[in-house]
Amino acid sequence: MKSSRIGFVGVGRMGANMARRLSDLGYTISAVYDHHVPTAESLAVELNSTVAKTLPELTAASDVIFTVVTDDKAMDEIFAPEGSLLDGAKGRIFINCATVSPESHEKVAAAAAENGAETLAASMASSITQARQGTLYLMIGGETSVFEKAEPLLKDLSSSLRHVGPVGNAAKIKALVNMVMNINTAGLAEGLGLGVALGLDPNVLKEVFSQTGANSRVLETDGEDMISREHDCFFSASHAAKDSGIANALAKSAGVSVPLSIATQAQYQQLIDLGLGELDKSAVAELTFPNRAGA
Repeated sequence: MKSSRIGFVGVGRMGANMARRLSDLGYTISAVYDHHVPTAESLAVELNSTVAKTLPELTAASDVIFTVVTDDKAMDEIFAPEGSLLDGAKGRIFINCATVSPESHEKVAAAAAENGAETLAASMASSITQARQGTLYLMIGGETSVFEKAEPLLKDLSSSLRHVGPVGNAAKIKALVNMVMNINTAGLAEGLGLGVALGLDPNVLKEVFSQTGANSRVLETDGEDMISREHDCFFSASHAAKDSGIANALAKSAGVSVPLSIATQAQYQQLIDLGLGELDKSAVAELTFPNRAGA
């Protein structure tokens, strides 16, 4: 895959760092595209790449195209019937990394197939640091033959890689991963916030949590940030709300009750309503610690 021309659509924090990682390893980043043109221009200069002015232009310049966009609406836009990545797509491989609904991934894969292209859904359970380091955890959905073709490239972005079956499976599993992560984050914020309200030292509480059944990966990544109010964005509250919403919609369609996830989505929606949606998900502590923005 090292000889393939690699294009990126969506070069925000995740997409840009994935492109940097591949460039470091000797891949040719042939073209980049982003609605925020200055972002694309800056990365293109850094990676000696080209800014595609249109989506068909990016397709023409690339053999493999990574898409890292925000939601179902954005996916519909970049894979529209005309004037999109599908124009001239025959022989291309699309690797779609956005956390969107399973239906969106399945619809895009079908449209790509009709235009002679192949598709993988590459759901990422990691953040921007791992994207830059090439240590992403990737759950890949799609045909086995396409996965095997792209596997060397995907391994260069990941420390752990798992093929999980059809395209839609990757999105389903990612929705459940983020559902549980978001619940854990909101629960940690409530525990630490209540501790502070009771006059306890949150650092002592965090240490005790780490040695007991209250321990979690979220405690390690977000606990100190909640206490110190350092909410630099690695995974935004607005994305947490969106992803919990995807999981809740799946639960509704399956007839499964998920009250904790529904409550968690409401917490992140409250952050958005307070104008704090672009802070890191750890900012949910602003709703639970006494004398903070939303408490």
